[in-house]
Amino acid sequence: MTVFKASLRNFFAHKGRMALSAVAVVLSVAFVCGTLVFTDTMNTTFDRLFASTSADVTVSPKKTDGDGSGGRSGKPRTVPASALSEAREADGARSAEGMVSSEQVTVVDGDDKNIGSTTGAPTIAANWTAGDSDTMKITSGHAPRGASEVMVDADTAKKRDLKLGDELRTIATTGDFTARVSGIATFQVTNPGAAIVYFDTATAQRVLLGRTGSYTGIAVTAEKGVTHALLKKNVTASLGAGEYTYQTKKEAADSSREQMGALLDVMKYALLGFAGIALLVGVFLIVNTFSMLVAQRTREIGLMRAVGSSRGQVNRSVLTEALLLGVIGSLLGVGAGVGLAVGLMELMGLLGMNLSTSELTVVWTTPAIGLALGILVTLFAAYLPARRAGRVSPMAALRDAGTPADVKAGAVRAVLGALLTAGGGAALYAATQAEKAAQGSLYLGAGVVLTMLGLIVVGPVLAGGLVRVLSVVTLRPFGGRVGRLAERNALRNPRRTGATAAALMIGLALVASLSVVGSSMVASATKELDRSVGADFIVQSGNGQPITPAVERKLRAAKSLETVTSYKMVAARITTPDGKSGSEQLSATDPSYMKDLRREVKSGDLAAAYDRDSMSVGSAYAEKHGVRTGDKLKVAFAGGRTAELTVAAVTKEETSVDRGAMYTDIATARRHLPEDRVPSSAMMFGSAKDGKEDAAYAALKKELKPYPQYQVRDQADFKETLQDQVGRMLNMVYGLLALAIIVAVLGVVNTLALSVVERTREIGLMRAIGLARRQLRRMIRLESVVIALFGAMLGLGLGMCWGAAAQQLLALEGLNVLQIPWPTIGAVFAGSALVGLVAALVPAFRAGRMNVLNAIATE
Repeated sequence: MTVFKASLRNFFAHKGRMALSAVAVVLSVAFVCGTLVFTDTMNTTFDRLFASTSADVTVSPKKTDGDGSGGRSGKPRTVPASALSEAREADGARSAEGMVSSEQVTVVDGDDKNIGSTTGAPTIAANWTAGDSDTMKITSGHAPRGASEVMVDADTAKKRDLKLGDELRTIATTGDFTARVSGIATFQVTNPGAAIVYFDTATAQRVLLGRTGSYTGIAVTAEKGVTHALLKKNVTASLGAGEYTYQTKKEAADSSREQMGALLDVMKYALLGFAGIALLVGVFLIVNTFSMLVAQRTREIGLMRAVGSSRGQVNRSVLTEALLLGVIGSLLGVGAGVGLAVGLMELMGLLGMNLSTSELTVVWTTPAIGLALGILVTLFAAYLPARRAGRVSPMAALRDAGTPADVKAGAVRAVLGALLTAGGGAALYAATQAEKAAQGSLYLGAGVVLTMLGLIVVGPVLAGGLVRVLSVVTLRPFGGRVGRLAERNALRNPRRTGATAAALMIGLALVASLSVVGSSMVASATKELDRSVGADFIVQSGNGQPITPAVERKLRAAKSLETVTSYKMVAARITTPDGKSGSEQLSATDPSYMKDLRREVKSGDLAAAYDRDSMSVGSAYAEKHGVRTGDKLKVAFAGGRTAELTVAAVTKEETSVDRGAMYTDIATARRHLPEDRVPSSAMMFGSAKDGKEDAAYAALKKELKPYPQYQVRDQADFKETLQDQVGRMLNMVYGLLALAIIVAVLGVVNTLALSVVERTREIGLMRAIGLARRQLRRMIRLESVVIALFGAMLGLGLGMCWGAAAQQLLALEGLNVLQIPWPTIGAVFAGSALVGLVAALVPAFRAGRMNVLNAIATE
């Protein structure tokens, strides 16, 4: 109890010094808890949505190889009207309704603007059924009553300022259909962001399927007292076990949840990964805080030992202070985490994903994880300083505590750090030489961990040399004698300088490595585009929708284009001469593909691959299966017939874009597929007539203005789009890494603040012999700058090594250009100096306000 009271007094006596360490704990725990609450809330939202929209038993078409969302043709798979009649007659069925829906649509308003979500949520067109009234309530107008009427959900109507009578055009594979808004329906559960339009059943069939008399699914409702499992059994018996897919309400909801869960898990673990980085950085801050507090209280601890306190009691005293810090920081962090989750929900709302705070989900495990994590990490970080405190001798009470002693980095640390760094470097090199991505990834992960640990351990040893080099460049020219003092202070305790810089090093190493990978991705893709694309223009959807026949006809009719090439993906099972078979993707294209996209031929004649029942294969596939030109492959087209195609050419594979590439003529694919299974074009290519590129570009843009889901890009546009996409991804990652960098900056602030307290008497003496307040503040600022630049030098150098190794590994997948973004690296290095200046503002101000006589009298 005495130890606890002493720890409590010490904790609150130094509460100002603990504050920044507490902030690190709060931020880290808040990020963990906020992530868990946010993802749990999203899960709850989707669970309620799926549970409310699933029928007692759902009958849907059985999927076949090559089926995607809605099928590659842009038309969903269907069940016939006869199945609906049979389902109604099943024992235990109270009612059955035919459902018609598709996500392969775009809906535009009168100004040809897409009314769909901008966040990736789907636009859904469906028929209005009695079952929809369970989740939707018509709050304005009425349900659609014919081909000229459509109903829209209230969230979309509000976002797009839609009113009754407004005209909407639905663009589907079957054509364009215009109707006026007859009603607005409001969700009775939270809609995460999908845009939904409703037609009457007959209109939905014509718009989405191109014909009446079929449905995309059947919703069967059970009679009172009939279980969903029994109803499923009866419906299956009525319609036939092998004909369709049957799901109970729970099974349908679980299936939808599983599909959505994969995306949510990626988001969850990515956010937790960044929280882990922030926690790791926070460890350095806490270690530094307690190390400096123990050093400053050496004489006090010596007195405690002299009057009878044991090593264990001193050790427990420091750990008790750490426990208090962990508990208080973690409790605040849990509360802040809930607030962060609400903030993330509001942010997602601004971006178009609706999440209601009424569904905020805080399960008991979230605060438990937050508290356990914060407390354990704090105790772990304080363990070494606590042991150091326990080893303080009673004789320390007799020593002068007025001036901090210099501390040197040990030889053991140097050797251990060098070994770890060398081992990590060897692992990174092994990753660059790996022939398989999985093996290389293991080497890369080991190299990243070992080099990071190695530089953390050896950092204090490197501080002596690198700080002097940085001082020559940054401190002495601008600070003169004050700069030399700042250099001396930074070198006085290299372990402290190394730990402070290491926290900044981790965040900046990740920034640098991702910058290298991102720049290399853009450079590699640009090189590949220049190498393989001969077309002037590329037309494709921004959300993966196939190109509708109407748009394809417009492109083929464009007078400004010399060639137009369709690119379709056809699923097939291919049997090779060695008797092995597997599912593959055939690229069905026009013969003009040879001009619009360049493929180097290893053997045979690529032009002959577009002859009747002919094809080409990639060199890797040919080598693996012993395929040569002239061989015949058995190709079972998904949903169609089996045919024998002659291998007319083997193409050379250089990048992941080429890998596995197989080409055949569109006419060949059509010959072996039923009409409703012929896929729509995934993208199209066009080449302008000589000297008319600009005119063709403008004409295509104008021609496709009514179809906002498609983008017309020339090669410059395509490169710019790619660069923007990578840039947005990196900016998002940098934003998340900012948390770790903020914690690292707090570490610099805390180190300087505690260092000022530690050097109170020394500062007083310096002021007494003539050091001006302005010079004192400049000294502390320059010390902060050199520490920040030291951390930046380590981090950026380490990050570039990581990035270069990752690029060499990704070269196996086609990322074969290494590009170092020197402007970004330079900007980050210069920004680190600014970070150092900002971090020193408060400590420098406090040092300047010290009373000289009181400072000199400090013990």
